[in-house]
Amino acid sequence: MPAMAASMRTRQTLVLGLALFLLLVAFVAAICLGSTAIPLQSVIGALSGQLANGNPDFDIVLSIRLPRAITACLAGAALSVAGLQMQTLMRNPLADPFVLGITSGASLGVALVVLASGTTVGAFLSSGMGLGGGFAIVGAATLGGLLVLVPVLAISVRLQNPSTVLIFGLMTGYAVSAFVTLLVAGARPDQLERWIAWGFGSFSAVTWTELQVLAPVAMLGLVVACASIKPLNALLLGENYAGSMGLNTRAMRLVTMAVASMLAGAVTAFCGPIGFLGVAVPHMARAMLKSSDHRVLVPATILLGALMALLAQLVSLLPTNLGVLPLNAVTALIGAPVVVFVILRSRNGVFAG
Repeated sequence: MPAMAASMRTRQTLVLGLALFLLLVAFVAAICLGSTAIPLQSVIGALSGQLANGNPDFDIVLSIRLPRAITACLAGAALSVAGLQMQTLMRNPLADPFVLGITSGASLGVALVVLASGTTVGAFLSSGMGLGGGFAIVGAATLGGLLVLVPVLAISVRLQNPSTVLIFGLMTGYAVSAFVTLLVAGARPDQLERWIAWGFGSFSAVTWTELQVLAPVAMLGLVVACASIKPLNALLLGENYAGSMGLNTRAMRLVTMAVASMLAGAVTAFCGPIGFLGVAVPHMARAMLKSSDHRVLVPATILLGALMALLAQLVSLLPTNLGVLPLNAVTALIGAPVVVFVILRSRNGVFAG
């Protein structure tokens, strides 16, 4: 047993180390590669201040690619951790912000704030609202996500069949999306065009100003998720057991719901409704670690989520006749096979942890 435990710890250390190394490589590649390749030396020069302001490489690196890469890391980590929290809380392998309708609710919040003001996300932030406008959008998206998640979670307590809960979440999400469509139908053609582009998902439109809102919100959610590792491990054994160990399961549910909605809402507000990362990445982490222990699963999910988002961004920028590929299409190509594998591998749809 000690030898097996030591072997498992070694494996987990190697997995985390490899994930961190690949994340750093992908981050550098995301800055170097694009419509115009920039040499690594120029990237280092731009980041270190050796290149003069006004140099084309300096402007591309600092104004476009660096905020895009940071956004991808934050969004991938946030969505993946939110998915992990939902899968643990609902004991369902297919739970994630997109499937449970949180993303649709967040889109509703964004639509109510942005479309009702007669503008778009970027214009709303630059219309004098500043950071206050950014936090208003994130708050609206979070409340919208909670509006959908609360009834879904209430149903999950009463129903034993995880598939029924997922169907209820999907139907609730579709109903909310229909209401969003009604709001969008009354928008001006230029607003409608930008809203459709937002719906494709993108990390490229997030500026440094918007990152001043997205970064602290995402980091706060990730910190709270890391602080909830022990309660999440207790929930793996069931709420009755967790309650017998002194855990306030009701408070834990509320905190987990709020954090997951905040993470998904913030990403949806600025990057659009991005699917599949939340459901796929936690399963990748479990498969690589051979463990459901959140002490290693949470950091692995953060690293792999950021890595997969960066890879999706790189793939979406590959030169094609269609121009830039929709980010949602790329994440679907990555996540759909994982979802199919989970469905085929699960027994009667029950999450074994």
